[in-house]
Amino acid sequence: MSELPLPAKGIGGVSRRRFLAGTGSVLGAAALVGHGTPAHAETRLVDTPIPTGAHVPALVIGTGYGGSVAALRLARAGVAVHMVEMGMAWDTPGPDGRIFANTTRPDYRSFWLRTRTKQPLSNFLGFPLDKDVPRHTGILDAEDFAGITVYQGRGVGGGSLVNGGMAVTPRRENFAAILPTVDAAEMYSTYYPRANAGLGVTEVDQAWWESTACYQYARVGRKHAQRSGFPFVFVPNVYDWDYMKQEAAGAVPKSALDGEVIYGNNAGKKTLQKTYLAQAAATGRVTVSALHKVTSVTPAAGGGYTVAIDQIDTTGATLASKTVTADKVFFAAGSIGTSKLLTRLKATGALPALNNEIGKGWGDNGNVMCGRANHMWDPTGKLQSAMPTAGIDNWDAGGAFAEVAPLPTGIETYASFYLSITKTPHRAEFTWNPATGKVDLSWDRAWKQTSIDAAKTIFDKINSKEGTIYRTDLFGVYKIWGDHLTYHPLGGAVLGRATDSHGRLHGYSGLYVIDGSLIPGNASVNPFVTITALAERNIERIVAEDF
Repeated sequence: MSELPLPAKGIGGVSRRRFLAGTGSVLGAAALVGHGTPAHAETRLVDTPIPTGAHVPALVIGTGYGGSVAALRLARAGVAVHMVEMGMAWDTPGPDGRIFANTTRPDYRSFWLRTRTKQPLSNFLGFPLDKDVPRHTGILDAEDFAGITVYQGRGVGGGSLVNGGMAVTPRRENFAAILPTVDAAEMYSTYYPRANAGLGVTEVDQAWWESTACYQYARVGRKHAQRSGFPFVFVPNVYDWDYMKQEAAGAVPKSALDGEVIYGNNAGKKTLQKTYLAQAAATGRVTVSALHKVTSVTPAAGGGYTVAIDQIDTTGATLASKTVTADKVFFAAGSIGTSKLLTRLKATGALPALNNEIGKGWGDNGNVMCGRANHMWDPTGKLQSAMPTAGIDNWDAGGAFAEVAPLPTGIETYASFYLSITKTPHRAEFTWNPATGKVDLSWDRAWKQTSIDAAKTIFDKINSKEGTIYRTDLFGVYKIWGDHLTYHPLGGAVLGRATDSHGRLHGYSGLYVIDGSLIPGNASVNPFVTITALAERNIERIVAEDF
C-alpha cells in the first residue's frame, strides 16, 4: 500500500488575559484567507485527495477544533496525519472575487446542499428572508432533526467557519458542572492558556470600542443591562482588531463591517486555517482530503482500521468510493457528525464493541435567541460589526448569559438582538433507525422552555425598566423566541462514559474521540475554547502513551 505524500508550512497564535464570563456565537461567522485579507505570511493546508489503498499512521475525521489540535500535536510528534473533510477547502474566489458570500446576499456558497436557504433569522419587518439557491456544498449546514435545527460549518476549518469568534473560557467555578471528571487546576493552568494562544484570542481595545460607530449597538446593550442591574462583561474574540480599525477608517476592504458573518468572513477573522491548521501544514506531515466523507470504520485483519470514504462533488454526488487503512483513527467530525457516525457503526455491526453510552448525553448548550424593540432615542446604528464583544451575565441568579449580538442589516433597526446560553438539564440521544437508514435524535422542542425561562430573567426585567417590548418579526410571524435551533451542539460520545478519561473509545484500541461530542450538552459559554483546551489535554496524553 502507498504512504501518503506530505505538504508544507504555517504560523502561530497570540495570548490573552484572564476574563470572567461566558457567551456564545450568534448568527455564525467564518473566515479564511480571501479578498482583502490582512497582509501576513501563512501556509495553507493543501487539498490532497487520498488515493484508494493508501495507508496512514493517523487518520483524523474532520478539520474542526479538536481535529486541528490532534493533527498539529501528532505531526509535531513525528506522526504522519491525513485529515478527511466532508466540506470544501474554501480557497478559491467566486465570480465576485471573494471566497465567501455576503450575509445579506446568500448564493450558492451559503448553504450545504440546500435549494433554499434556511437562515437563523427567517423574517424581518414582516418579510421572509429565505430565497432559492443552487444546490452546492456551501459553508453553512442547517441540519434538521425532530424539534431542532443544528447549524454547523462545512469546510476545512470546521466549526471555526460558523461562529462569531466569541472566545470564552468558562468561569472556573462553573467548570465542575461542565466536565466533572477533568482536573480544573490542570485545565486553567495549562490547557486553557495553550488553547487561547493557539487560537489567537485577543480583546478589543475598549477605548476604541467606546467611540467607534460599529459598536453603538453594544453600547446600547450595555446601557440597558446596567440600568436593570445586570453585570455587563467584555469577551475576547479571534478577530484581528487592527484590521477592524482599518476597516472603520476606510483603509482596507470591509469584512466584519460589511456584515460578513453567517456565510464567511473574507479578511479579519482568525479561523483554524490561519492558526492550528497553518501550523500543522508547516510540519510537512499533514495532508487533507476535502469533499471526502467517511462512511465506515472497521477493524482491519492485520491490525489498525479499514476506512471507507466517498469522494463527492459540489452537488453532493459521489465521484469515487475509496478504501484506506489507518493505524489509529480520530473522530473529530463535531458533536453531530461524530455521534451519528459512531451510532450507525455500532448499530450496524461495523464497531459492535462500542459501549451503550454511544449517542447519549447530547445537548444544545441552552441556546435561545430574541430581539427587543428599542425606543427611537436608542438607535443601535446602521453600521454594526459582525463580531460580538460582550454580554450580560445573569448565570448565577437566572441561569443565563446573553451575548449582545449584531443585527448587521445595513439599516437602522432600533433593535437589540441577543443569543442566550442557558443552564439546561435536558439531554437527547442519537439512535439508529433501520427503516430509514438514518440516525434520529430524541430532542423535544418543548425542552426549550427551560432556556426561554432563563433568558426571560434578563429581558423581562430590561423591558420593564426601559418600557420596551420583544420583537416578534425575526423568527416567523408573531414569534418572540428563536427556540428552534442551536449553534453549539455538544455531547453524544461523552468523556468518561463512551470513552475513557482522555477520549479513547471503549471497546477498541486506537480509536479516539477528540471533539465537542465529549462535552455533555452544556458548557455555560460558547464552547470552542473548551473544545480546543480539552483536545490539547487529551492529545498530550495520547501522544505520550499511545504513539
